[in-house]
Amino acid sequence: MGFRKLDERFAVAGDDYLECLFSGGRWTEGPVYVPSGKYLLFSDIPNDRIMRWDETDGSVSVFRSPAGYTNGHTLDRQGRLVSCSHGARRVERTELDGSITVVADRWEGKRFNSPNDVVVSGDGAVWFTDPPYGITSDYEGHRSEPEIDGCHVYRVDPSGAVERVADDFERPNGLAFSPDESVLYIADTRRGHLRRFDVNGGKLTGGEVFAETPGGNFDGLRVDVKGRVWAAAADVHCFHPDGTHLATLPVPQPSVSNLVFGGPKRNRLFITATDSVYSIMLNTNGTWRL
Repeated sequence: MGFRKLDERFAVAGDDYLECLFSGGRWTEGPVYVPSGKYLLFSDIPNDRIMRWDETDGSVSVFRSPAGYTNGHTLDRQGRLVSCSHGARRVERTELDGSITVVADRWEGKRFNSPNDVVVSGDGAVWFTDPPYGITSDYEGHRSEPEIDGCHVYRVDPSGAVERVADDFERPNGLAFSPDESVLYIADTRRGHLRRFDVNGGKLTGGEVFAETPGGNFDGLRVDVKGRVWAAAADVHCFHPDGTHLATLPVPQPSVSNLVFGGPKRNRLFITATDSVYSIMLNTNGTWRL
């Protein structure tokens, strides 16, 4: 099962098959590769656990349970795990000693809906999306009434100040920076498109539609060193920086939720899809922003 090439500029190659690393979850999400330990962490949200796949021996174990119905994860520049907790309705950080620090849990005194996906920029700021999936039912969190007037995108300054940086989304979801951090791509799942924002310090401008979904609902995003955008939807889709749909990687599950580049050289693409986790080795590399 290989790529379906749609544009001659697509020059990515690698394995011609997907390797299944794990199956038996309920809804796998939020993969993040931890290079210091050579392992992948990913969420199994309805089962309220974070799983750990060990690259050295292929074993899978429970990393944390209960896990606060965590969804998206990333690493900061110090190698600390930054997570979006549906259950606690907050962004949290796992310190190197294992303790948990709350990064942000409120906007102007009101609790977030259910932070979904997160990325840390080079200056240490934490950017995240806040749709309601963790409070609409008890499946991925705890059924609750929203306290905020919609679903927005936020930035936590290194000082701890929380800023709302985009407020015109229906369901903001995955987000990823371009290699030089001059652009932030954000998925709007409900509207079925990706948007492109220019980054000016801690502010976003622009926001034009970058790409429409070719099938399924856009979810998680990653960017490789060439600036190509890799998007989870019904399958995995790769887009040129100009928005052209370059290729599709079919995945044998109903829906792909997220993806991340990992491995020692960041050239192994890990994919969470429905109840499973897959990987494929490629001849391109992801940026350091996991």
